[in-house]
Amino acid sequence: MATIRPQVGCWYKEIETGQLFEVVAVDDDSDSVEAQLIDGELSQYDMDSWDLLNLDMVEEPEDWRNAFELSDDDYRFLDDTMVPERWNPLSEIESDIVNGITDEY
Repeated sequence: MATIRPQVGCWYKEIETGQLFEVVAVDDDSDSVEAQLIDGELSQYDMDSWDLLNLDMVEEPEDWRNAFELSDDDYRFLDDTMVPERWNPLSEIESDIVNGITDEY
């Protein structure tokens, strides 16, 4: 059986079960592969078990985000921070009275 080496970020299909999964981590120290199934469940294989799998490397499925209820809009503005125009964070701080002195900020 030809062995496919696991690569992080690549998708695989187990031929016997038809199960699709993505490799999310490969740990060389413990000789293990962590995979995330298309339904979101995580699984782990030791390298001996990985070598016994009958796998095909496949393209990323179009609907892989369905299990996580994510859409393209969830990734569109990751770096944008939304702040109201007239928002002043100091206006939300309540004044304190300590020893009869009012702290207004």
